[in-house]
Amino acid sequence: MEELKICSLYNLEETIAAELFSTALYPWELLPKIGDFIKKLGETLPADKYEKRGENIWIAHNAIVSPSAFIGGPCIIDEEAEIRHCAFIRGNAVVGKGAVVGNSTELKNVILFNKVQVPHYNYVGDSILGFKAHMGAGSITSNVKSDKTLVVLRYGGEKIETGLKKFGAMLGDCVEVGCNSVLNPGTIIGKETNIYPTSSVRGFIPKSSIYKSSDNIVKKI
Repeated sequence: MEELKICSLYNLEETIAAELFSTALYPWELLPKIGDFIKKLGETLPADKYEKRGENIWIAHNAIVSPSAFIGGPCIIDEEAEIRHCAFIRGNAVVGKGAVVGNSTELKNVILFNKVQVPHYNYVGDSILGFKAHMGAGSITSNVKSDKTLVVLRYGGEKIETGLKKFGAMLGDCVEVGCNSVLNPGTIIGKETNIYPTSSVRGFIPKSSIYKSSDNIVKKI
């Protein structure tokens, strides 16, 4: 279980939401707390760096936001982030410093650490993406099981009850997800792991690995 802990997946110096992470041991425990945390943190952000736009939406003055993007609250867009053409932020979203939310990408109930890139046709829901994580074009997090039952996390031979109906993926720092991949509900990917394009991923993938298929996962050399 040590590999699943927040401290094993994320550098908390690389997110404006670090305080939230001190309230839990495992990252999926934070998913129900994101919206309320944003509202609380937003009211403390300095007006010389952030502008409040609409209800519970705070955007850094030096962030770049396309006029065609939709931003729903609660939401914080941190400094030097880029929200591109037709991005759709549905709410409960923290977009880190220098992060990129791209063309037709949709976010819902997420934390993107600094320098995350979800730049092309991505869906990221009920998920946390660590520092410099990158999702290739068309890759998505699937956050609800087809039978609508609660998400169970597979870890080795264990099945961990999360108590959550909606749980997408937890990506550690510097994870690379290949184009058109699907991260199935309850996926956790360790730091610095690469996922091959067009993969279907489920459960826990160890850090510093290359995921080629469910029965072909190799350690990086």
